[in-house]
Amino acid sequence: MIQPFRHFIQRLHRLFDDTALSSTQRQQQSAALLKNLIQHKDWLPEPYAQPHPERYRQQLLYADLDERFSVLSFVWGPGQATPIHDHGVWGLVGVLHGAEVEERYKANVNGPLQRVASETLHENDVSTICPRQGDIHQVRNAYDDRVSISIHMYAGNIGRIQRHSYDATSGEARPFISRYENALVPNLWFEPNA
Repeated sequence: MIQPFRHFIQRLHRLFDDTALSSTQRQQQSAALLKNLIQHKDWLPEPYAQPHPERYRQQLLYADLDERFSVLSFVWGPGQATPIHDHGVWGLVGVLHGAEVEERYKANVNGPLQRVASETLHENDVSTICPRQGDIHQVRNAYDDRVSISIHMYAGNIGRIQRHSYDATSGEARPFISRYENALVPNLWFEPNA
């Protein structure tokens, strides 16, 4: 069951070990790996696919020991959304089940945020996040009557990176560290009936 995820992590390690790759090349190749992973629908362990009744869940699935990358499951209950926020590192979002709406924003000096794009990501879609191109966004479940699940990959340990949440009206940025909801991570080596 978890074998597709294990292969994904092994290939990410090879990408991050390859010092000849630029950051852009690494992101592009990671996106192709994530696109392949989310084609498989049965690898995510059940505890990492359960919604919280009041808020979305951000759960760590894997963090590289050198904190070069991290992989998370985001589980969205009906209508749940993030605050408007940034990342500080490049990242990828792949929709495993359901759909998400992503609203992108641009910061203005001493003024409200400007919404610059809105996109609905459907099952099997992958979206990129890059601070150089502007990484301020808000994400929400596209559905008011069902759960959506996405797999996120970041070039860093996103649960330990200081980022910012934003007030849309004033544009005020407030620092935060997102941390992770879970205390345990999936066993990459578990094979039932082995």
